[in-house]
This record gives sequence, structure tokens and C-alpha cells, in this order.
Amino acid sequence: MNWYVLRAVAGQEKKVKSYIDNEIARQKLEEYVPQVLIPMEKVYEVRNGKKKVREKSFFPGYILVYADLSHGEALHTLKNIPGVLGFLEGTAREDEQDTKGKKGYTKLPTPLRQSEVNRILGKVDGEEESVAKMEASFMVGEHVKVIDGPFSGFDAVVEQVYDERKKLDVMVKVFGRSTPLELSYTQVEKID
Repeated sequence: MNWYVLRAVAGQEKKVKSYIDNEIARQKLEEYVPQVLIPMEKVYEVRNGKKKVREKSFFPGYILVYADLSHGEALHTLKNIPGVLGFLEGTAREDEQDTKGKKGYTKLPTPLRQSEVNRILGKVDGEEESVAKMEASFMVGEHVKVIDGPFSGFDAVVEQVYDERKKLDVMVKVFGRSTPLELSYTQVEKID
């Protein structure tokens, strides 16, 4: 068994995974395809002054499949699921026949290296354990609106960005005087 990458129609990964799960169960191929995974991460976004968490695929258009593709039926089933564009393919072997029965070069699905699998699965596990990251990033000099706290409703200018702490130093004009503040990403929103 190895991990393989299936290419799917971007934005339809969840639907394709559902099709795969249903078809594998219907054909009783669970022992050949025990796990199907869409690498997701949790992302905070602030909209209309409210903080929301949503899941976002960090490899759009790709689905990871743990499978034994030496079983021809499993390979055929995975390739013919609606929304699947095919496997990421690698080296060709001259000795195999192609789908039309002619001898020639056949591209085989390439399994992921264990280091790649560990990195991807580690990122998925790490996301579950850690706080979700903010989707918005700010730049020095950018104008923002304070949406939370005693200065709510004031416009401010970003002076310093601390991505690792998800904090900003901003300057707010209060009664004609510039006042420095340190605010979290969730207390401000970008002005469009």
C-alpha cells in the first residue's frame, strides 16, 4: 500500500471524495483502498465584524488516496469516478501494454515518498492541534478599520505587523492626535 495523488476538478474535492467512498464500499474494495483524504486547514476570516472559521483545502484539486493499485479493479474504479481527472503520473515502463493492447509505454501512478506523506499528514495533524491561522495578512502603511474594542469604528494606519503573534501596531487619530495601539488581527478589518 502506498499514498497516491488523484487530480480532481478544483472546488469539487468533497463531492469526488464522497463518490470514491461510495463506489469503494459498493464494490467491496475497502481492503485495497482503506483511506481517502482531502488535506484541509482551518482558516479564520473576519467578515462584517464577525470572526468565522472555515475549512479550506491547502492542495486545491488534489485528493490523497492510500491504496494498493496492483489490484486492477481498484485502479480502474478510482480513475473512472466522476470529477477525477486522473492520477499524478510518473515513470513509464516499456514492458507493459497500454489500454488498447499495444506494447509501448504506460504511465503509472507515482506513489508519494514517505517524507512527502509525513509532511502533508503532519500539517493536517498540526492544524487540528494548533489555533487556526488568519487568512488576512496586513502590510505596513495599509489603512484598516477598528471593529472591536474601545476604538471601534475608527480608521487606523498599520505601523508594524507581527504575523507570528497575529497582532498589529496601528496609529489611530483621536481628537486630532495620533494614538498608538496594539490590536489583534480579529479587531480590525481591511478597508476596500
